[in-house]
Amino acid sequence: MSSIQKSGTFTLGSHTVKRLGYGAMQLAGPHVFGPPRDRDAALAVLREAVSSGVDHIDTCDYYGPHVTNQIIREALSPYPKDLVLVTKIGARRGSDASWLPANSPTELEQAVHDNLRNLGLEVLDVVNLRIMFGMGPTEGSIEAQLTALAELQRKGLVRHIGLSNVTPAQIEEGRRICKILCVQNQYNLAHRDDDALIDQLAREGTAYVPFFPLGGFSPLQSSTLSRVAERLGATPMQVALAWLLRRSPNILLIPGTSSVEHLRENLAAAELELSAAVLDELEGVAKAA
Repeated sequence: MSSIQKSGTFTLGSHTVKRLGYGAMQLAGPHVFGPPRDRDAALAVLREAVSSGVDHIDTCDYYGPHVTNQIIREALSPYPKDLVLVTKIGARRGSDASWLPANSPTELEQAVHDNLRNLGLEVLDVVNLRIMFGMGPTEGSIEAQLTALAELQRKGLVRHIGLSNVTPAQIEEGRRICKILCVQNQYNLAHRDDDALIDQLAREGTAYVPFFPLGGFSPLQSSTLSRVAERLGATPMQVALAWLLRRSPNILLIPGTSSVEHLRENLAAAELELSAAVLDELEGVAKAA
């Protein structure tokens, strides 16, 4: 059994995917804006991921913008039949690299067509609606935005719909409009606001995909995490990923990197065994945070 197979699997729409996937955000340039410093290296990372068994890649057309999806198409098209590409809409990039809401029906439809064009697809397998009411999940009705996306689904441009950066109340509102395949919120060993939500979604069979699983732009820093990693002969980031895999069977991981070496390190986290004593020790990371 390869490293990544040990992560287990989960049914995501019409596919069964391995629980350890890849997030493509870091393939764009600095601050997720403009072209990468080394396009050949970006292509190599994607090809290495797929050859290693990754069958779930998370992306969106506002990474770059457009750059990441174009690189994915160059590296992987024609796509393997078992590869699930998950994208996001609901935001755009300002000329200063800012992140801005883009959630009118016209903007959402344009975003779907941009993703289709740049990925070279006729239909998007999974589209997450990113809610931009605040930095983190912020209450407010998502009916108008989700209704517009559901209409694009009815037109055959989108197979499955998920939600990103949302509250439990917004998920329940969304389910009255269409089926919600997955939820993508910030969550990691130190950022645990969604503990109860993850458990609820697991009972319902809904995938939870944590973004910033390793801390994002501010990587996880913890003496406890470093101490555990040293004892296990692993890196702190491998331990953090292994903890997420143990946290709940509905968690699908999408750690990102622009380095083949770092990609291999991330995928090897699936082989890391964490004892009950280690798991108890790691609970202290969230308390310290």
